Amino acid sequence: MEKNIGRSDKTIRILLALIGATIVMVVDLPMILNIIILALAAIFLLTSMIGVCPLYLPFHFSTNKKQTSEL
Repeated sequence: MEKNIGRSDKTIRILLALIGATIVMVVDLPMILNIIILALAAIFLLTSMIGVCPLYLPFHFSTNKKQTSEL
């Protein structure tokens, strides 16, 4: 798979994951909400590490400069 996540997109995803993890640790939320926030944080981290967002694929969307310049 070609990477479709650019540098700024990766940075935003990592920041959102860190914010989500911080909220779970600091704020007293119901357990189901904690699980949902942690799952989203894990997805953001995973997609930023591999550089591919599965939700971008069906729409042929990319924030990666290399790929957008080829289209």
